[in-house]
Amino acid sequence: MALGPPSTSPRASTTIRELLSGGDLSYSFEFFPPKTDQGEVQLWRAIRELEPLAPTFVSVTYGAGGSTRDRTVRIIGRIAAHTTLTPVAHLTCVGHSRAELRSVIGAYADAGVRNILALRGDPEGGPGMPWVRHPEGFDHADELVSLVRELGDFCVGVAAFPEGHPEAVSLDADAEFLARKATSGADFAVTQFFFDADDYFALLERADRLACEIPIIPGIMPVTNVKQIQRFAALSGAAFPTDLGDRLMAVEDDPAAVRAIGVEVATDLCLKLLAGGAPGLHFYTLNRSTATREIYANVAGAPRSRGVS
Repeated sequence: MALGPPSTSPRASTTIRELLSGGDLSYSFEFFPPKTDQGEVQLWRAIRELEPLAPTFVSVTYGAGGSTRDRTVRIIGRIAAHTTLTPVAHLTCVGHSRAELRSVIGAYADAGVRNILALRGDPEGGPGMPWVRHPEGFDHADELVSLVRELGDFCVGVAAFPEGHPEAVSLDADAEFLARKATSGADFAVTQFFFDADDYFALLERADRLACEIPIIPGIMPVTNVKQIQRFAALSGAAFPTDLGDRLMAVEDDPAAVRAIGVEVATDLCLKLLAGGAPGLHFYTLNRSTATREIYANVAGAPRSRGVS
């Protein structure tokens, strides 16, 4: 897909820290690097269809062990150069030495990217397998946050987990890790996807007790494919609601009906989050735009309480 001429918009080098400081609601979209040429066409179609919504930022994921590193860097660079969007590049500790991490951070800087989402990442064997640190790498995301901040004027985001990280011994311990990342220099957090607004607000309460004051943006996963979302939920440790599963399974052979239910459920969740004071919404698009655009249309302009920051 043709990208057009390089963008002259200053947003490519704007930090999320600056964008969030104004107090406006943040709407953001996440993409993943495709594995095929056809997938790349689909990715850019989704980007171009979502660009008119003027999201606060868009992010691009980074495969385990750096398996998509080159594609992620390339796509992030093209977003920065050829769109009006503010890109956030993912970076994980998995399988990387400190020197390799410095190299990737440098590649992002060369592409004009100032925003990085610093993650520990899943073990190389997949979720549920033991974490093995690279001999010259890091064990935790807070160490990666510190490295990114040391290497330049970057804005750094981190992950948060409304239902707790699968490896956390308790919800309180998980919140302590989030607070540690904030102390190390994180500017904001984006949550793993979830289905119950109460889990998000409970996370905010735990963070508040620890004086962790960075904005925590809730992550939303629109259900467009029953088996795919159930698999993601199992891998992430997110609880997939039984009643939602029953509704979806009843229409699993009708993709339009599945998407309609997914949009309805996600819209309801988003409205509860905004009414409760969430600073915005982060959509896991799976490189598709239809459901995300429908949900956005349903919630754009929705009232937001100022009782939660």
